[in-house]
Amino acid sequence: MPVKVSVVIPVYNPGKYIDPCIDSLLRQTLPAGDFEVLFVNDGSTDDTRERLEKLAEEHPHFRVITIPNSGWPGKPRNIGVDEAKGEYVQFVDQDDYLASGALQRLYDMGHRNGSDIVIGKVASNFRGVPHGVFKKNREKCTLHDAPLYDSLTPHKMFRTEFLRENGIAYPEGKRRLEDQLYMMQAYFPAKVVSILGSYTCYYYSRRDDGQNAGSAKIIPSGYYGNLREVLDVVVENTEPGEFRDMLLRRFYRVEMLGRLSEPAVLKYDPAYLDEMCDAVQDLATDFMDDGVHDGLGPVLRLRSTLLRNNDRQGLVRISRFAASVKATARLEKFAWRPDGKIDLTISGRLVHGEDQAPLTLLRREGRYFLHPDITEGLLPDGELLDVTDDMAGFSAELSLRNRETAVEWSCPAAFTARVEELGDDVCEVVLHGSGQIGSEAAKGRGRVSRGFWDVWVPLRGLGLVRKARLGADRAPEVDAACLPASLGSPARAVIPYFTDPHGNITLDVARRAKRLAEYLEGRPVRRSPSSPTELRLDLFTTSATVPSATTLVLSPADGADGPSHQLRTMLRPTDGRAHLTVPDRAPDVAPGTWKLGVRLDGDKHPAFHLCDVTVGKGGRITVPRSLPAIEAEIMQGIVGRRRKAKLRRALRTVGGPIVRRLPAKSRKRARRLAARFTG
Repeated sequence: MPVKVSVVIPVYNPGKYIDPCIDSLLRQTLPAGDFEVLFVNDGSTDDTRERLEKLAEEHPHFRVITIPNSGWPGKPRNIGVDEAKGEYVQFVDQDDYLASGALQRLYDMGHRNGSDIVIGKVASNFRGVPHGVFKKNREKCTLHDAPLYDSLTPHKMFRTEFLRENGIAYPEGKRRLEDQLYMMQAYFPAKVVSILGSYTCYYYSRRDDGQNAGSAKIIPSGYYGNLREVLDVVVENTEPGEFRDMLLRRFYRVEMLGRLSEPAVLKYDPAYLDEMCDAVQDLATDFMDDGVHDGLGPVLRLRSTLLRNNDRQGLVRISRFAASVKATARLEKFAWRPDGKIDLTISGRLVHGEDQAPLTLLRREGRYFLHPDITEGLLPDGELLDVTDDMAGFSAELSLRNRETAVEWSCPAAFTARVEELGDDVCEVVLHGSGQIGSEAAKGRGRVSRGFWDVWVPLRGLGLVRKARLGADRAPEVDAACLPASLGSPARAVIPYFTDPHGNITLDVARRAKRLAEYLEGRPVRRSPSSPTELRLDLFTTSATVPSATTLVLSPADGADGPSHQLRTMLRPTDGRAHLTVPDRAPDVAPGTWKLGVRLDGDKHPAFHLCDVTVGKGGRITVPRSLPAIEAEIMQGIVGRRRKAKLRRALRTVGGPIVRRLPAKSRKRARRLAARFTG
């Protein structure tokens, strides 16, 4: 059978850090006969070769290629591509790992589109991730209509013949930015690029020894000499104009001005700062003209101006200011929706300094300027930084991020920027908006995994991007609205809670550490007036919540000694809450007063106390009338819906066989008539 994918992994003395990578390759859903794994051993000096060769003996689709040490991953990757038998090549680093369905999903997407490159969503617990690239699936795109330039790491799937036909290969030997050179050389000839944004395929993992690739201090002359080669590729493949400026601006913003920005520049000693500025200035002079400069956000434009003016201490001062800029977000409202999502109403702003003062603007004659207190000493006396044309750049987003795996999902949200007056022609921009977060399947992704999911609000403005955790600043009524929930199929606990000590909101999905009993404590338990008695918990549910079996516990009251008794019951979604049916009798229970609880968190955890009940002769259970009753309006709705459901079942049982024998027109009339009575 043809090999669909060749996974190429450069390896050098990985030690224990390769274990997750190997495990993930053994867990792929793509059948072993459909892919091969090429470990290119770059002259490891430990037991790597022996270990991998033993692994290859156990798994025929694993191969080990050993070469003399080249000192860098470029040559091993090139050899891997040369040796690959697969239709596609997937690059993986030795200390990273793949999701179990990554190869299957990436290959399927690439194969159906004839893609030259397939990019899978990535997650990282230590390096930046271009989340904008993965906001949606893109079956077919190119460098001209998608922000591919924001994703310049090579951990993607490439059509093997595409690489060979276009002579795309790594420069060999020790160097920097070889990934960016490789990717820009690949993006320009690529006719079809596909992006899988709905499934996290690739995981970057921080090593506890701090030896992840790219962690070494850069040497400016070499680093920017290598960046020159990348920029040459951009210039060679574009005409002067907006498209070229956009691509060059990405490298100016990230690789050049980014290295002269906070937090890095604040740690440079004077000699290293001079070395960095010299190298960046040479490159900026040759490539970054006014078209590139003018398209920058205001703060970056100011940095660019300071660089052009050779004001190196000015670069440090603006970085010190920018380092103090934070995003703040206030949670105004929290509300569960009938579909199991959570509606959030949010306001956000940029602030600066220890006292978190508003990031202020000055209005003059209908124009907006960065407040002169910020630019004092950075611009000529009396000159202001005009930001009027940048006001539309204020925006905010909403996202859920797994605290442990670093998987992040963008959530639907809409924000409006409003200029709010502070007096004396001074103002600030405040973002007001709303969005939805949720643990259950949504368009573009499945259910979120078990774990802690933090809520983040990224804010953009004036060329700055800052992220705020949500919840520490919140309206008083929010806490009461944060009900725990039981959602989905199978039903899982979803518990919104506020972290200690910071007070930020997090969703604990599937009881990662929190327990329902703890978060139901103090919330009302109500009873139905009907028999058998139902207890309504303040546990949110939806119509899609699947009923689940659970256990009621009768324990001796007042701490008396004696055994407890267990009764089986069902937890059912009913009109937005969870209902428990209390059996009429507990035959083996002695008469008296008993504590009634329910095990919501499994047998190993304490039962949630519902109320005290009386057990009479014959084990009859009586729930006290003092327990608050379910609101009449809610109970009427419940009874009405159950009556209609019972009628529908009866009609289907009795009338169904008769109706099915009627002519088509008569069947329609009968069903319309039934619908009038059953809703």
